[in-house]
Amino acid sequence: MGIARFAGATMIGLAGWTGGLAAKAVDASLSGYQGSWVLDGRDCADVFSSGGKGSAFKKPVDIFAPAFVISGKRLRTPMASYQIKSARPAKDRQIFLLDCANSVASNEVRVLLATSPNGMLKRYYSDVDPTGVTYRRCS
Repeated sequence: MGIARFAGATMIGLAGWTGGLAAKAVDASLSGYQGSWVLDGRDCADVFSSGGKGSAFKKPVDIFAPAFVISGKRLRTPMASYQIKSARPAKDRQIFLLDCANSVASNEVRVLLATSPNGMLKRYYSDVDPTGVTYRRCS
């Protein structure tokens, strides 16, 4: 669990609160989140390489890159893979319940995300975080 939390916190701050969210099928509300995302101010080309079927993390992988990819019901960081178990609205945000797995451990992670009209994405640290961290889409 320690490595999974470290990976999430280091790459995109995904470590955090486990949630008791009711399981709900992931639906079309995920469409705005699909793609490759990098911390605003970072260059996509430094983190991702484009290939035949979308973006992938550039080799060698920078395990500290503040970036992730959402594809279908999966969210991947440079060090971990997450199954999106559920997504539900909470005011102006979506609460994602993720099942995290890496080579060392697995655990549930609760993440708060919101898309914005300018095509950016915000990741919030808690329900009361008013600012969040901004990511921009690379693909």
